[in-house]
Amino acid sequence: MSQQIFVTDTILRDAHQSLIATRMRTEDMLPICPKLDQVGYWSLEVWGGATFDACVRFLKEDPWARLRQLKAALPNTRLQMLLRGQNLLGYRHYSDDVVRAFVAKAAVNGIEVFRIFDAMNDVRNLRVSIEAVKAAGKHAQGTLCYTTSPVHTVPAFVEQAKQMQAMGCDSVAIKDMAGLLTPYATEELVTALKAELTVPIFIHCHDTAGLASMCQMKAIEAGATHIDTAISSFAWGTSHAGTESMVAALRGSQYDTGLNLELLQEIGLYFYAVRKKYHQFESEFTSVDTRVQVNQVPGGMMSNLANQLKEQGALNRINEVFAEIPRVREDLGFPPLVTPTSQIVGSQAVFNVLAGERYKTITNEVKLYLQGRYGKAPGTVSETLRKQAIGSIDAIDVRPADLIKPEMSKLREEIGALAKSEEDVLTYAMFPDIGRKFLQEREAGTLTPEALLPTPEFGGLCPVPGEGVPTEFIIDVHGETYRVDITGVGVKTDGKRHFYLSLDGMPEEVVFEPLNQFVAGAANKRKQASAPGDVSTSMPGNIVEVLVKEGDKVKTGQAVLISEAMKMETEVQAPIDGTVKAIHVGKGDRVTPGEVLIEIEA
Repeated sequence: MSQQIFVTDTILRDAHQSLIATRMRTEDMLPICPKLDQVGYWSLEVWGGATFDACVRFLKEDPWARLRQLKAALPNTRLQMLLRGQNLLGYRHYSDDVVRAFVAKAAVNGIEVFRIFDAMNDVRNLRVSIEAVKAAGKHAQGTLCYTTSPVHTVPAFVEQAKQMQAMGCDSVAIKDMAGLLTPYATEELVTALKAELTVPIFIHCHDTAGLASMCQMKAIEAGATHIDTAISSFAWGTSHAGTESMVAALRGSQYDTGLNLELLQEIGLYFYAVRKKYHQFESEFTSVDTRVQVNQVPGGMMSNLANQLKEQGALNRINEVFAEIPRVREDLGFPPLVTPTSQIVGSQAVFNVLAGERYKTITNEVKLYLQGRYGKAPGTVSETLRKQAIGSIDAIDVRPADLIKPEMSKLREEIGALAKSEEDVLTYAMFPDIGRKFLQEREAGTLTPEALLPTPEFGGLCPVPGEGVPTEFIIDVHGETYRVDITGVGVKTDGKRHFYLSLDGMPEEVVFEPLNQFVAGAANKRKQASAPGDVSTSMPGNIVEVLVKEGDKVKTGQAVLISEAMKMETEVQAPIDGTVKAIHVGKGDRVTPGEVLIEIEA
């Protein structure tokens, strides 16, 4: 019996998020939209995930305007987005009224299919999103975040899928974000789901381990009717199986997609040229790597960890971090590694390795996780770690959003006249700091996206970020333009100091040996910690909040600062009892390891 297979292409969202850090601009999407619209895809994934953040933070594009432009340019194709359930597109849980408002506006602006997931696979965190999608008359797709552990069994996934179908989901997707599925595990899971569900099953595989196309073939044979692919010029590795390859593989069979291979090839050639434009965002960690089957680290998470360790002069310890990640994950009850839990687990593993002591520093996000603020852990959490992190505080056992009061009125009041629409209020809600800055710059007419400058080495384009870069230089040498970013400064030892920088986006490490003490001291405005009461941090990052003022009395272990690194916040604590003598940092300041941030006098 024949069964047509339907295709969702991820080229306008997950494909470029996986391979070029979500940097594709709308101007490079719109010219090819007429051909994309002719293909006959079941849907195009165009929004959600990290695209909203990247638009506002780096590209200085209004993500809502992008959605409207794509809707106008793709009138015959369903537009799809990835939604993090109660987290929406941010990194915290939002109140129910924010979730409902966001879904309603996304639907009005053009989204027809909402793929809804929760990082913990806690279906309680999906309910309000599903209800909002159904209220808007759109397609609600429940999602299984696939992972492997002693508690992630086929019966457990089937039970979750049945709950999502009962909540009103129109389909169920298997989301293999790290490339952990194997062909026969896929066949077993899809067969079990088909036996219990009446809704269609979608298969979303990243090709990190090189197995995605084989997994999709087994899924199709077991009864899945929808697959996610990426146009070949943005396919494979940490992206997805190539669209043209899967269409060719199924062509003429009982599973024929009916898609025009020649048209797809034309689209592939267009994006082949586009990808060259963004070469500086390519990472060495986005190719096929079967280590993911052991450490479960998604490709994007790998490149982030590598950059952080390089800034510490500790890139040689990345295998220690990869070994520590599964241990942290087990301590936390085996959460799937997907945003935001991938950042929570990965960052804590880095802190554990670099400190030389497990959980010497515990991130605020780990503390919130252990309080139940992200939802119910899939497995049993280490009680030793829980007591160390949150003491006698009782973990909540309700849906986290039940404890959040309505927020929309407060958000409208906070952003005030800068918001010209409800969409602007929601942009501010997702990312308050960068959202406000975006709206302020738009109001002033000073929106400055990442500049794209010619690079002599490759003849392509390189980015000049306008956000979050500590020190930036644009240097002209004999008519050629280069960009140098100082991304971190190491601790001075033996008269030498390591500077971590990128030259036209390529990471480098430089060691300076100053000619005299004056020059050495000029390398950094803040002196190096040496006294018992000197407060410093072990990771390069930004100051989120200063919790004390000069003259305050503090106790050993008391939080005096909150810093942010790798998207995670950590408390920086007082090393001794005493009085705050001097404060050398403020909110938003960039800091590097070993600097004196606060001086405490015993």
